[in-house]
This record gives sequence, structure tokens and C-alpha cells, in this order.
Amino acid sequence: MATIKRISVRTELEGKRALVTGGTSGIGLATARLLARQGAEAVIVGRDTTRGREAERAAKEDGAVRFLAADLGDPDSVRELAGQSGPVDILVNNAGIYPASPTVEQSVQEYEQIFAVNVQGAYFLVAALVPHMLAKGEGAIVNVTSITASRGFAGSSVYSASKGALEALTRSWAAEFADAGVRVNAVSPGSTRTEGVLRKVGPEADKAVTDALGIKRLADPREIAETISFLVSQRASGITGTTIDVDLGAATTWRRSASAAP
Repeated sequence: MATIKRISVRTELEGKRALVTGGTSGIGLATARLLARQGAEAVIVGRDTTRGREAERAAKEDGAVRFLAADLGDPDSVRELAGQSGPVDILVNNAGIYPASPTVEQSVQEYEQIFAVNVQGAYFLVAALVPHMLAKGEGAIVNVTSITASRGFAGSSVYSASKGALEALTRSWAAEFADAGVRVNAVSPGSTRTEGVLRKVGPEADKAVTDALGIKRLADPREIAETISFLVSQRASGITGTTIDVDLGAATTWRRSASAAP
């Protein structure tokens, strides 16, 4: 029987290096700051250098945080990122783009861009960074997906498909890396109060969005970060291949509504 080592949450990630894509704002930045407060060296990744440096400065109060610029949609940039970051113990695939379009109006260029960033970038970043984890015999990967992967929303077919692909990769990678002690899980947020969401719905549309939720509010990025922090820690040592909904009950509300339909 495995021995469970009890350690302080405040220091449980000391000596670990965590790389968080899409880490300059929202869920990614909240996650990086929390991991840094728990002792990890956090590497935040984004495309905008100015924004990245600002996020790096803001997060310094939490611990060791540094910024690296990269475009997850560019394979060369992904390879360069893997080299610049060095070996990591924790990888959080949070970067994603989500332009919406009806299927009949979807452009090939935008379709390819969504899959390049949301799926291809994560895939090849894992391929580049997981060998160190496999050799070490431990490591944790968390993919940030979306409630749209399991629930239908008009106008988001390509984004939904990309997040569904990431959930499928979560299960495949969990099986592929399990023998070497590397755990892979996913977190599926619902509507979260990030800059991107607020740009799309606007503060005045909060009620329309939250009416579909079990708990009638948007999630805070820190709530998603707490779940990610748990999954990469030894507190979750027995969890792999799992997707955890952090959606304020939206999935449950939807299932209840669907079951009540005639």
C-alpha cells in the first residue's frame, strides 16, 4: 500500500517548475500565482510581450515567476519554448482562442487557427516536455478544456470540437504515461470572469449567462486555479485520466433540464 506523505500546502511544490500557457491573464495567471505561492517556479507563457512583462511584475509578490513569449499556434515557437523553459515537473495547457462562428460561415483559416493553438500547440508541447517527466518517474499535466466540450452551444462548433479533442488527449495521455508515474487530468470550466468572457458577453449580459448555472454567478479564475493546484499536487496522487467540471453546476443544471424535457 502506498504511503501518503503529508506536507504543507504552502510548500508542497517547492523544487518544482511549472509551465502555464496562456499565463498572462485570467485562469492562467491565477494558476501561476497560486503555484508560485506554493513554492513552485512558475513560467507563464503568452504571445504579447508587454502584457507578459506586466503579468510577471505583478506576480513577483507571489514567488518565482518568469515570462516567456511564444505562439502556441506556431510549431517552431513551441519547440523554442520547450528549449527556453528547460525541464518542467508541471505543465498546464491553458492557452486557447475561441472565436465563434456559425458552421455555414466558418472560414478554413479560422478553423485551422483554433485547432493549431488549442490542440496542436498543446500536443507538441507535451511531446517536447514529457520525456523529462517520464525519465524522472513523476510529473503532472493538466489540460484546461471547457464545458462546451460536453454541452452544445450554437456558434461554437469548432471551439467545442477543439476542447473535446483535448479531453480525448487527456485520457490517451493518462494511459500512455501511467506506467512512468506521470498523471494527466483536465479541468473543464464553465463561464468564468475573465477579460475574454467579459468582452464577449459584457457585464450587462451576466444575468443571461448565469441563469443557466446552478450557482448564479460567473466563476472566479482563482476557483479554477485551486482545482488545477490540487490536481498537480500529491494530494491528487491517485487521480489521472479524469476531467473535473468547475462550472458552478452548469452541467448538472443542463442534465436536469434535459431529463425533464418531454
